[in-house]
Amino acid sequence: MEQFRPRLQQAADQLQLALTGEQQDKLLAYLDLFARWNAAYNLSAVRDPAEMLERHIIDSLSVVNLCGISPADQTPLIDVGSGGGLPGIPLAIIHPERPISLLDSNGKKSRFQFQVASQLKLANINVVNQRVEAYQPEKHYAGVVSRAFASLQDMVQGSEHLLAPTGRFYAMKGKIPEDELSALPKGIKVEQVHPLRVPGCDAERHLIVLVRED
Repeated sequence: MEQFRPRLQQAADQLQLALTGEQQDKLLAYLDLFARWNAAYNLSAVRDPAEMLERHIIDSLSVVNLCGISPADQTPLIDVGSGGGLPGIPLAIIHPERPISLLDSNGKKSRFQFQVASQLKLANINVVNQRVEAYQPEKHYAGVVSRAFASLQDMVQGSEHLLAPTGRFYAMKGKIPEDELSALPKGIKVEQVHPLRVPGCDAERHLIVLVRED
């Protein structure tokens, strides 16, 4: 995976992310594990590691500075419908002080997440193999993030019980889903819509931030 380091560095520069050598190493090691486990665990329909770097890892890095995360922020975040660990694992690598839970009901995908966290020594990751509606955490989360998991309505209705009173939903989307925005449950409003400029991706990408109404 070393051949992908220049592209990773270039994308980080474009995203104004200052990656350390260790963070680059871990992102590339994650890419290697993802590519090797993908055939057996069906983590993604994408089979080419170069495309995985672009469509999964760099795409996830595009929201690193938008999910209420700063180096000083140690409030917990949960990645719902995490699948192969996206965007949760890249977020955990960039911000190792922030507790990040990866929730997925698929046992194979949860085992993969656990393997990544163990092998890359990501002590801030908590793997949760449950259905989202069944998971009852001891403490609520400051943020619920999802990437291509469900409609905004389903995301909110399925995971609102995980969110702290002042917490936020972060939904990674392609084009702005006007129909989904108009169908938001009562008491939920759009706080911000961030256009994402994902290096190497010409398609529209957005991060939609939702909060409870006062």
